[in-house]
Amino acid sequence: MNARHKTATRKTVRKTSGRRTISPRRKTAARKPAPKRWSQRVTRESDALDLKKGVFKLTSAKKIASSLKRSAERSSRRKAGAYRSALSMLTFYINRAGKTLPKTQRTRLERAKVELKH
Repeated sequence: MNARHKTATRKTVRKTSGRRTISPRRKTAARKPAPKRWSQRVTRESDALDLKKGVFKLTSAKKIASSLKRSAERSSRRKAGAYRSALSMLTFYINRAGKTLPKTQRTRLERAKVELKH
């Protein structure tokens, strides 16, 4: 085998300027669907609190605050204080609901934050 033959079959690697060429869409294998409602699972199985079912759907801000406070005080698994755990779970719920949370319920939950502080 001569040296000339080796160089003729060798492929050279060319660096690109970072641009990618647009290729036609390839058919890909069916993706496994992402796990849904992870925040719902966190609310249900939280290590910090054992929440009463439907606590965030209660009609009174005072009832929501007292239920969260009661759950936080009874919990032996929480790492922070009772107030901090209750407020953290309430804030988590509000943040994860995002734009889908009705305005009336959002204001009720915000009032529950104030009630927790009292």
